[in-house]
Amino acid sequence: LGPLVGAIDQGTSSTRFLVFNAETAELLSHHQVEIKQEFPREGWVEQDPMEILNSVYECVEKTCEKLNELNINIANIRAVGVTNQRETTVVWDKTTGEPLYNAIVWLDLRTQSTVERLLKRIPGKNKTFSKFKTGLPLSTYFSAVKLRWLLDNVEDIRKAVEDGRAMFGTIDSWLIWSLTGGKNGGIHCTDVTNASRTMLFNIHSLEWDPELCKFFDIPMEILPNVRSSSEIYGLMKICPSRESGALTGVPISGCLGDQHAALVGQMCFQDGQAKNTYGTGCFLLCNTGQKSVFSEHGLITTIAYKMGRDKPAFYALEGSVAIAGAVVRWLRDNLGIAQSSQEVEQLAAEVGTSYGCYFVPAFSGLYAPYWEPSARGIICGLTQFTNKNHIAFAALEAVCFQTREILDAMNKDCGIPLSQLQVDGGMTNNKILMQLQSDILCIPVVKPSMPETTALGAAMAAGAAEGVGVWSLNPGDLTAVTWERFEPQINPEESEYRYARWKKAVMKSMGWETSETPSNGKPK
Repeated sequence: LGPLVGAIDQGTSSTRFLVFNAETAELLSHHQVEIKQEFPREGWVEQDPMEILNSVYECVEKTCEKLNELNINIANIRAVGVTNQRETTVVWDKTTGEPLYNAIVWLDLRTQSTVERLLKRIPGKNKTFSKFKTGLPLSTYFSAVKLRWLLDNVEDIRKAVEDGRAMFGTIDSWLIWSLTGGKNGGIHCTDVTNASRTMLFNIHSLEWDPELCKFFDIPMEILPNVRSSSEIYGLMKICPSRESGALTGVPISGCLGDQHAALVGQMCFQDGQAKNTYGTGCFLLCNTGQKSVFSEHGLITTIAYKMGRDKPAFYALEGSVAIAGAVVRWLRDNLGIAQSSQEVEQLAAEVGTSYGCYFVPAFSGLYAPYWEPSARGIICGLTQFTNKNHIAFAALEAVCFQTREILDAMNKDCGIPLSQLQVDGGMTNNKILMQLQSDILCIPVVKPSMPETTALGAAMAAGAAEGVGVWSLNPGDLTAVTWERFEPQINPEESEYRYARWKKAVMKSMGWETSETPSNGKPK
């Protein structure tokens, strides 16, 4: 075997470590651990940064054991890439290496009052005031408002900032700092894609923006150094607490937010190429080349990747949907109508229709293209005939309708409609969902036979880094991808009718919550 490259894929619901052959892009082995999400109050979503870090060590150890069993020498792993759930915010103490509070997850809504307070400071309460600097609207979704909340509400963090002990980072930074030594010389950095999700980063100058830091009142000394997505950041160190050092001395040389990594893993290097990832949420990204494009239809502008210190940044338009796979997890864990995600698919398959029932899973408000934080989830069109099968089907349909909304916005902004949709992510194993998606979009949906494109993208960035050089990104050298195709099978009129009904349901979900709602603290 030639050189190998590892990828740490730290998602919202699970952590994985995967090892690829750098010459053939073949996945050789992997291990996955599910991550706990904590919901301490209504609308709050937290995770334990130590649990996240330990899950990474566990996945690395277990994957290395599996490789040994396959008689594959782990000494051939030349580099490791990191890809991560974006926006999720961690503040830790650099003297102890311990987090100062739980990670506040991207889906969390506790910052709605923070957002409203900040809006009052903007002339005309203009939500898009920083759009041309950051590409983003002011929303609970991005890291700056989460960090502001932590500074306002957590005494330990305020004190650590005063004492010069605090470090802020998104999950990539927390992992890279910890894996490269932590309190003993760990590297405090992030890449341009993750930085572009904080609302503190100027996506043109590629630097932290002093004016934005001042607006959010965030001390710049706690921010990580911003690097490209493909360069050697530091070397893996032994973890003393676990005596885990299988990959000691291996460079960490790739870093991309998960959606950006999937764009790379899907080989969307040309202007106009797009992919849709179905994970906890749903994210459609379209490469716009070396120019940033600003949406008129509710999409955000983000950095796609920067493949090396001296390479140019590429930009993307993004349609972000908060709840996709999470709706299936909700049906499983909260309603208990199924024991597994596969069972939800079976329930839906048994009826093959939602029978006029529509499910808008606006659990965290609505993201693109509406950016409506006051929306909440609704199931409408219920009759005595409706049963759990119809609700399961409506949940799958909701994922597809939400994708259609962001695809419509993308087509309007780009002017050239996509002729097919490239897809990836855990939910794409669901064949019913993929067929439904094609029917609702009225275009073919194509899925690579190796669905782990997020991890693949991180591995490509790591393997291609200067000083590693085991993975070529030249178009001629990229391995040909085999696809599975789903063609539309229903007539477009029926599809349009169902889509129109969906939009009616979306309107009914809006304006539900106001931040003035009297709250008696924790729910019973």
